[in-house]
Amino acid sequence: MHEEICSVGVDIGTSTTQLIFSRLTIENRASSYTAPRIQIVKKEVVHRSGIYFTPLRSGTEIDAEAVKQIVRKEYAAAGIRPADVRTGAVIITGETARKQNANEVLEALASLAGDFVVATAGPDLESVLSARGAGADRLSEEARTAVANLDVGGGTTNIAVFDKGKLAGVCCLDIGGRLIRVEQGRIAYVYHKIEALARAHGIALRAGAAADVEMLRRVCGLMADQLAQALSRRPPDGQHAGLYTNGGKPLPETARAQAVTYSGGVADCIYTPPEGDVFRYGDVGVLLGQAIRENAALGGLRLFRPAETIRATVVGAGTHTTEVSGSTIHYAQGRLPVKNVPVLRVSEEDEAAPETLRDAIRRQMPMYQPEGRIEQVAIAFSGRPYTSFAAIQKLAAAVTDGAAEIITGGYPLILVVEADIGKVLGNALNVRLDFRKDVICIDGIRTQDGDYVDIGAPVADGHVVPVVVKTLIFNS
Repeated sequence: MHEEICSVGVDIGTSTTQLIFSRLTIENRASSYTAPRIQIVKKEVVHRSGIYFTPLRSGTEIDAEAVKQIVRKEYAAAGIRPADVRTGAVIITGETARKQNANEVLEALASLAGDFVVATAGPDLESVLSARGAGADRLSEEARTAVANLDVGGGTTNIAVFDKGKLAGVCCLDIGGRLIRVEQGRIAYVYHKIEALARAHGIALRAGAAADVEMLRRVCGLMADQLAQALSRRPPDGQHAGLYTNGGKPLPETARAQAVTYSGGVADCIYTPPEGDVFRYGDVGVLLGQAIRENAALGGLRLFRPAETIRATVVGAGTHTTEVSGSTIHYAQGRLPVKNVPVLRVSEEDEAAPETLRDAIRRQMPMYQPEGRIEQVAIAFSGRPYTSFAAIQKLAAAVTDGAAEIITGGYPLILVVEADIGKVLGNALNVRLDFRKDVICIDGIRTQDGDYVDIGAPVADGHVVPVVVKTLIFNS
């Protein structure tokens, strides 16, 4: 079996909106006598859109119709019909994800074509997606060191640290190029946190004032210094804690970067400083890029060039890796099918003991609460260390303790396991939860962070469920 499918990725960010079309070649790599396992064997970007300013109707509302027109225009430029698209992703990130009609825009775009992954990425999840798109995870594994990716956008800077290929920590700060906007030589807008940061250092920064380049260069230097503080390259000052997005937390002490990559709209200004008008984009993005490049504390880190800069968050999107999970599975009647469920992946190191597995689930759960409320999520791990009856009972206890927010919420508890323990784990969870929570536990399926899963309605007299793993495809 050999097939080519067309995929599209749409990224609606604080500053920019863009699309990328990819051609994905998939093949069944299983033998004739085993269940199908369809994998991507080749990926090719066939069209990159222009970079558009994200259209807004107001300060709190995305212009959904204008976004649709951008998408339609790029379909035509690529020579691709909506009917040609088999899969894709629509991701709203940064400040845009907090606009009041973000979900409405997602639904409208997802209906254009294909079976889209649709997500409003909160700051923590966006940090992971952009770092993977930039290749920081791969670079950290190849160099055997800790690499931080700073995705410096219009409204936020998302930071993820990968240590030898493993995620070590994430955070997000309200530092970005469009937090100060400039029009016709005057400051048109200043984000209140940046105004307070400047004031704390004796700089009177306010909307309506003349856009003095040297004054704004000093402010951008303060913003760059806050990024150095986030990476523990400098001690935090009195303003630092208040700059984390949505009252977020700093990187854990263990996430100490030795190297750095930069992505996002400001990244090109870091790697290749542009000449000419520093306000060409109507903001301080160029000045912020220069300030980051010249910051002595950040300069002490080894600098890698990423696989992608402005397109790191999503440079292509999804394929369907169709698999079959059956015979050893457990599912609640009437709860299938489910679609577009994000995967919370527990690493093999973290699942070595029940206590570390429990803590890993708790630590990652906030990534799946973009608006402070738990969303449907699938918890995934290998399950290989848990083969005996006693070990399964400990595993069930760890899952129920770690996933307490899901258990008290309205969504079913969904587990995706590699080892053939789905049925026995599902039964153990049912007993532990006194049959008061719907449990779906499938096995024989491998996933990774950033994946989404569809679990289909049972077939073959209820013994088997089809599973689709949707992977965001990044450049390599």
